[in-house]
Amino acid sequence: MKARLTTFLFSAFYFLFSIIVFAANGNELREAIDKKNQDLQKINSQMQEIQDNLEGVQKEGQTLKKEVGKIDKQINQIKLGVRSSEVVIEKLGLEVQSTQSEIVDAEDAITAKREAIIRTLQELQLKDGDNSLIIFLKNKSLAESAFEIQGLSDLSANLAGEVNEMQSLKNTLNEKVDTLSGQKQAKEGEYYNLKNKQSITEDLKKTKQYLLEQTKNQEKNYQQQLSELEKQQMAISDEISVLEDELRRAFDVSALPSKRPGVLAWPIKLKQDGGVGRITQHQGEVSYLYRGKPHNGLDIGAPLGTPVYAADDGVVEAVDNNDKNFYRKYQYGKYVLIKHNNNLATLYAHLSRYTVGKGANVRKGDLIGYSGNTGYSTGPHLHFGVYWAPSVQMKSIPPAMGLVPIGVVINPEDYL
Repeated sequence: MKARLTTFLFSAFYFLFSIIVFAANGNELREAIDKKNQDLQKINSQMQEIQDNLEGVQKEGQTLKKEVGKIDKQINQIKLGVRSSEVVIEKLGLEVQSTQSEIVDAEDAITAKREAIIRTLQELQLKDGDNSLIIFLKNKSLAESAFEIQGLSDLSANLAGEVNEMQSLKNTLNEKVDTLSGQKQAKEGEYYNLKNKQSITEDLKKTKQYLLEQTKNQEKNYQQQLSELEKQQMAISDEISVLEDELRRAFDVSALPSKRPGVLAWPIKLKQDGGVGRITQHQGEVSYLYRGKPHNGLDIGAPLGTPVYAADDGVVEAVDNNDKNFYRKYQYGKYVLIKHNNNLATLYAHLSRYTVGKGANVRKGDLIGYSGNTGYSTGPHLHFGVYWAPSVQMKSIPPAMGLVPIGVVINPEDYL
């Protein structure tokens, strides 16, 4: 008897000690996760500060010194983006540990509950051999018989409660397992983001080096090349305007889906919705870059390297780059064009990098690239365009490289 009591006390002490250790470890993990969240907020704030500065100088006169300064800021911004991805990976690693610990706790609770159910079943089996009449006959008094029958009823009720609790614990365990799977997938996705951001960093360094080599670090040379680029871009823009005017004459507005929010998802979530994007120019507004012509899309300012997502299910119609090199940049630069099943096509332009290929099937919310400053652009942002899909044509318009998409332009905000 004494040995059994000692064993019981030891087991109880070990169980209590385990709870205390798990609680301590859980608190440490939560504190570490909170610290990572604070680090992320600080990094994101620094990235946004650079973004605000870049957007603030877009309309200023361009000089070689300013252009080099902007590239340096973009390099610093994407380096912060790299660090952000590293911190996210570290945070997700801690969250994985926390969830794994919670899964162990849930499994232990299920084991304990299963044992309790088995004990209740065994007790019921012992007491349930007699029916109510036999119970009344074998007991000395009516009170004893009633008490035993009530005990049997209580055991049955207790068993039902234990079974319900077991099911609740299993549901909790399944939720934790799903959470763990999501955390691991998110961690893998962030590793992918980190790798791409590191590549974008190298591209920016090459851009700066190429610019200095081409201009021989001379302001006069830079201004000459800039003037030439602007004339060439205006010629491209004029040609596109003529072609799109012709296409617009055949535009059948009845073929479009009804205008309503939610047909398309935001390719970059806006700040007011918990994201980082900010509308810097609406469609139809006068564009100073194009000699006062109306803007043919929606510009979303976002830190360089911000993930860009497909606005709807569809097929990637084109993936191309209009830039001739790191300095001679035209039209949309790196872009992705997706055709959807509702007579709409969406354009994602000025990307720093794309992650899909032509012909790929994409789902709404799939990663397709990262925001950038390629093409005819003065700062990091995403140009989001929507077209009447049957009108879209791919044209070669030198000196822009590759193919330039043209078509009947639709206001994106009619469907976002």
